[in-house]
Order: sequence, then C-alpha cells, then structure tokens
Amino acid sequence: MLIESRSPDLPSTPGVALRQWCADDLDELVQAYRDPVLRRWTRAPVTTAAEARRWLEGALRDWADGRRYTFAVVEEQADGARLVGNVVLKGVTPQRPAPEVGYWTASWARGRGVAPRAVTALSRWAFDRFPEVARLDLLHQVDNVASCRVAQKCDFVFQEVLPARPPFPLDGHRHSLHAG
Repeated sequence: MLIESRSPDLPSTPGVALRQWCADDLDELVQAYRDPVLRRWTRAPVTTAAEARRWLEGALRDWADGRRYTFAVVEEQADGARLVGNVVLKGVTPQRPAPEVGYWTASWARGRGVAPRAVTALSRWAFDRFPEVARLDLLHQVDNVASCRVAQKCDFVFQEVLPARPPFPLDGHRHSLHAG
C-alpha cells in the first residue's frame, strides 16, 4: 500500500523551479555528470546518452510507482532555463519511518544557494503532499562537508553517525527535519 498524497503541486522556491525530468534534459544531465565532484558522491554514474536515458526512464518509472520523486532543478536565465541540479524524495512508503531527501548541484551552480533552496522547497512539498510523513532524513558521507552545510541551512538537525556500508566506504551522517 502506498502513502496517499494530498496535493500534486510541484515544489517551488524563489530563483529556481523544480519540475519532473524530461527527454530535453538528457544532454545537460550528461554534462552535469562530467564533474568529478558530482561523480564522487553519486552512486549511479551517467556518462553516456544511453545511461542518461536509463536514468531518466528510472526516474519517471519511480515517479509513477509513487515511492520516489525526482525533480530537475532549473534556473531561468536570459537565454532560457538551465539545469542546475536534482532533488529527490526517496522511500515514500508506509514501511519506512522517514523518507530520505537527496540532491546534487551541477558544478556551474555551486556556491549560489541552489541546493538549500531546492532541498527546502522539496521538504515543504513532501510534508504538504504526504501528511502522514512526520520526518525526513538527509544522509551523507562524513567527509562531504558541503552536504553537512546544506543540511544545516535547511534546518535538518544532526542525529547520528551511521556506519559505512557499500557502496560508501566511510561512515555517514543522518540529519532529520520534522514536520511542523
């Protein structure tokens, strides 16, 4: 049984828009994954157009299943919208105590507050759309200092150190944000 959602509205925040991924995003997705910093922290590399199509198909399939919601984060620019990141709500099931928030920011958009704005918008959306959800978790590897800062900026409170487990070679942090 899936958790029932209350509202289909997409998350929003000043300066960036969150929307479903689409086929037009494939080239920018591959370009974003060329960044070695991004590849270091993500588990599913996207290095070719074929991998990007599989990634996109998975994101759309997960959305349809209602357990994982992946959003492209785009920023309006003078010459149109540009992909600047990704946010995802993972594990929206009654069996999971808290869905997990994940994200990445493209190299060309780092240091401008994109990740905190997108994570905050996704978190508000999650609590609004899924009233049964009382807590969200944000996990990251202990040496990912930037993700620790994003969690803090989004009011996720450090909860515990998690032991390393594949594919992550180091311990991790769990931060939580409670509804209300």
